Order: sequence, then structure tokens, then C-alpha cells
Amino acid sequence: MSRNIVAVLLLSLCAAGANASIQLFTEEAAPLAFSEGKQVSGMSVDIARELIRRTGSRDAQIKIRPWARGYDKALRVADTAIFSTVRTPEREKLFQWVGPILLGTTRFYSLKSRNLQINSLADAKASGPLAVPKQWYTFDALKELDFDNLYGVATAKNMVTMLKHGRVKLIATQDVTLKDELATGGLTVAEVQSHVPFMQSAYYIAFSLQTAPETVAIWQQAFDQMRNDGTYSVILKRWLPDVDPMQNMPHP
Repeated sequence: MSRNIVAVLLLSLCAAGANASIQLFTEEAAPLAFSEGKQVSGMSVDIARELIRRTGSRDAQIKIRPWARGYDKALRVADTAIFSTVRTPEREKLFQWVGPILLGTTRFYSLKSRNLQINSLADAKASGPLAVPKQWYTFDALKELDFDNLYGVATAKNMVTMLKHGRVKLIATQDVTLKDELATGGLTVAEVQSHVPFMQSAYYIAFSLQTAPETVAIWQQAFDQMRNDGTYSVILKRWLPDVDPMQNMPHP
């Protein structure tokens, strides 16, 4: 293939990415994404904004919506994506993936004042009701592990509030979002105890299958460039200073 033909193809791909009017949906999940008045902020939001800039997607919009609504849009509508989305075997063929933008480890947490010993999945299963938001992948994963003590709630705030007031002994959540989730229910990291980890998740930007593959390829290329030139590490350390960027930069 001649250099001229390659150049024409690259220009065509860039034009496709720039002209696409992309909608990106996310949810309230600080520090990854959250509302500040009329603005949307957060680590994954900063990554998305930088990708919008690098891909020339000038008409792209980032909107906070309930997870189920954004997820449904990203399943059905062209030039639509949802983030930050855990990439799972069940979802693999439902989306086109850009990332991974973050790794997280899911653990069980209890109030330190209870002094619980949870050293295995069996201990967690025997602990009584365990609160987890129903729409989280964590809820489905625990069901697959035969947990019959799950207490499905609507939001992370509901989960933390139940823990604080003693309605459950355990919750399950990601380390990267723990601090902000606890704050929604009036708890701090110093007041909880972490227990056995049981799952590591990789978060992505998930594009609809109806989106042109060329557009998704441009976004992935732009993200790879962010990792290589250090921009990703700067954003990660700004929002998650205790996370090692090198350990959070796996290749897809």
C-alpha cells in the first residue's frame, strides 16, 4: 500500500472521529464522576474530556444520568458510550471498548467498632445481610458465587447508611471509590475495616455496537497516547494520589 493511500485512509478516520456527535453518559460515582453545580467533574471525566480534545470530537457531550438509563442508551444508540464501565465476559460482545482507564479491587468492609473477622468468602456468606447496590456488577458477581445473604439497595449512599446504622454488618465495594462512597453516608475510611478481596475489575469507556469501529479505534489510539506521554498518570495522581499509575496501566 502506498504512502499516499495510507495518508488518505488516516485522514478519513480522523474525519470520522471529529464529525461524530458523541454522547457520553456517566453516573454519580465520585471521585470518578460527580456533579458540581452544572459542571461534571472527576477522574474518568477528565480522561474523557482529554480524549474528546485529542480526537477532535467537538460536539461530544458528557452527561450524568442514572446508570440504567445511560446503559440502555449505550446499548442501542450510535455514537453513544457509557463510562466507567466494568468489562466483564457477559458484557464483552455488547459494546466496543476503550481503555482500560482504571483498575479497582473489590473487598468487603465493616465498621471497625464491630471488630469482625472476615477472612474468607464463607465468613462473608455467614455474616448476615450484606448490602450492595442492585445495579452494580458486584451484586451479580456475588450472586454467581452463591451468596444468598445479599441485601440489594438502590445507591451507594443507601448501602453506607445501612452499615452506619447497624442494619448490615458488611458492604462490598471498590477501593478506588470507597472514600467518597463512605462520605455520602456520613462515614470515613478510618471508621471501617477492610476484609478479604474477592474481585479485581478493569473500567472502560464502553461504546455502542452501532458506533463506527473507526471512531472507537481513534479513541483507543488517543488513550494509548495519553498513557505513553504521561497525561494519564497526571490525571490519575490528581484524583487518586495513593494509586500507583504504573500498576493501573494494564494493556487491554
